[in-house]
Amino acid sequence: MTTTTLAVLVPLLPFLGAVAGLLLGRTAPGFVRPLAVLPTLTSLVLAALVAARQGGGAAVDSATELTPTGSVPIELALHIDGFAALVAVLVGLVASCVQIYSTGYLRDDPRYPSYAALVSLFTSAMFLVVYSGDLIVLLVGWEVMGICSYFLVGHYWETPEARAASLKAFLVTKLGDVPFLIGLFGLATDAGSFRIARILGTVASGGLDHPTLIALLLLAGVAGKSAQFPLHTWLPDAMAGPTPVSALIHAATMVAAGVYFIARLLPVFEASQAAMVVLAVMAAVTMTGSALAALAQDDIKRVLAYSTIGQLGYMIGALAVGDRGAAVFHLLSHGAFKALLFLAAGVIIHAAGTNSLAAMSRMRNLRDRVPDAYWTMTVALLALAAIPPFSGFFSKEAVLGVAEHVVTGHTEHAPAAAGWIVLVAGLVAAVLTAAYAMRLWLLAFRGRGIEAPDHGRQPLTMTVVLWVLAIPSLALGGFAFRLLPDWFDGRDLGPTLTTSVLGTGVALVGGIVTYAAWRHTSALTARVPLGAVAAHPEADAAQVEAEAIATHEPAYGDIAYAPDPADPGRLLLGPLHRPAAAGFHLDAVYTALFVRPVQAGASLVRFLDREVVETYVRGAGALPRWLGAAVRRAQTGNVQTYVSALLAGTVVLAVAVVLATTGA
Repeated sequence: MTTTTLAVLVPLLPFLGAVAGLLLGRTAPGFVRPLAVLPTLTSLVLAALVAARQGGGAAVDSATELTPTGSVPIELALHIDGFAALVAVLVGLVASCVQIYSTGYLRDDPRYPSYAALVSLFTSAMFLVVYSGDLIVLLVGWEVMGICSYFLVGHYWETPEARAASLKAFLVTKLGDVPFLIGLFGLATDAGSFRIARILGTVASGGLDHPTLIALLLLAGVAGKSAQFPLHTWLPDAMAGPTPVSALIHAATMVAAGVYFIARLLPVFEASQAAMVVLAVMAAVTMTGSALAALAQDDIKRVLAYSTIGQLGYMIGALAVGDRGAAVFHLLSHGAFKALLFLAAGVIIHAAGTNSLAAMSRMRNLRDRVPDAYWTMTVALLALAAIPPFSGFFSKEAVLGVAEHVVTGHTEHAPAAAGWIVLVAGLVAAVLTAAYAMRLWLLAFRGRGIEAPDHGRQPLTMTVVLWVLAIPSLALGGFAFRLLPDWFDGRDLGPTLTTSVLGTGVALVGGIVTYAAWRHTSALTARVPLGAVAAHPEADAAQVEAEAIATHEPAYGDIAYAPDPADPGRLLLGPLHRPAAAGFHLDAVYTALFVRPVQAGASLVRFLDREVVETYVRGAGALPRWLGAAVRRAQTGNVQTYVSALLAGTVVLAVAVVLATTGA
């Protein structure tokens, strides 16, 4: 088979698996799991073959016109370069792991057939985005992912949280997709084509007439899809869906699509320095704000959600300083360790037997009960915190290194202001990332909450996947930064001395300070009377201790209550803890600025429709109704009455004729 044929089969097989799964889900349930796993695994193998054949060399291009559309044709086009080839392998790997994991995680779920089919369709759509060489075809995959996320996030539709989260995810991403679509048409108008290769050629020749406007319009769609400030608020709420779906969305699809889109069209953004600065500011606010929010969350999946937002901010930051190689490098390593983090969290939740016990403050004695999750999550958290030699260290240092190059003037691909913004925000976020990673590890595996009931060992399909993903989380970065430049733009992705020392140093400081804060809060709560904190679960530990001493509570000793108040996040954040836990109240701001005005407008329209428009409609119908009633009363059915009326009418007419004649 040619490389083009293999590439066509990569998105086609999961799509066919999804269709077959939907058709056979009820009539032949025994085929559901093979139809979920085998097409995705086959696509992974084919994507690996495509990557091996492409080999980081010249891009593979192929196109056929779908239908005549006038001056700007729409073509079914493939464009497979090193970026596309490697990202497709990541998508196939994570999707395969998610499908295998889901066979155990959702083995008793009655809606598993539709779930598995939607995951396959989700995967197929992301493959289409990755391989597409035409913006309209890319848009098809972009929008299919949006509708799949709506259904998958709302999988547990019986719960109001899942229904609200799915609707919010759909509406917020669509809010960004409207300007995104306008930007696509503006770009095609200037370039005369939707083909990505021709658009990049137009940009290189200076033929783009409105680069700033187009870049900002496209950036709105990216902010929505990749959950960047200010359109990031849907992603933490999307944790109401099944945990494997969270792994798929956060690691290889949906949110990765926006980063990948900018990487493919980076010259469009580089054509406007204003757009690059906006990109850098967006990345900086996203990195720091999401890390602060992650440090205050209690639900383990919401911590990981905010973590994803922040790590995507690093990728956007790399793009803001003009290096798509560093951005996609971090995308690849992040995909491995973030999928591992979510699937390990799923093992923890599965061990507790209910999704409601994802609160870390309620966890106790999990290290011994889920050893596979403990060891693999430890690896993933070290990668997340960018501790060498784990993969996250190399990819995050690549981002900081290119920002340093911009600051020191070694590259002119981006303005110096963008380099400073990304470098400073990246170092601040590195401290906070290590802090919330350490906090998650301490509360999840060394917490002192309630003892959840033991639901036995997890299915083998769940634990095996964890160890598969642990390999790239540990070893990917060590050799990838040497090989990837040949697949990308040839730029060096190796860590630099300055940023390596600074980044690792601040990460260690963040982890050590968090551990010290945890020991301090643990020492305080260990002296609190039994039941004192249970009566005040939200109170500060020192305040509870002081109140207990003032009221002469008896018997100090070990605590066995829930939730565990030994949360270092409260001590570290201080007065910022409450707003950070609420996502800095952005949802409340959006409600005040957008939701309530729209609701007020809808109420006004409803009032005008009911009280004004319907009044006129009712009035217009009243007159014929009254005339009809009068005529109906005249129809009595009495012949004598009709004859009398006829004679009376005759007399009236005769008199009228006589009067008229006399007058004449």
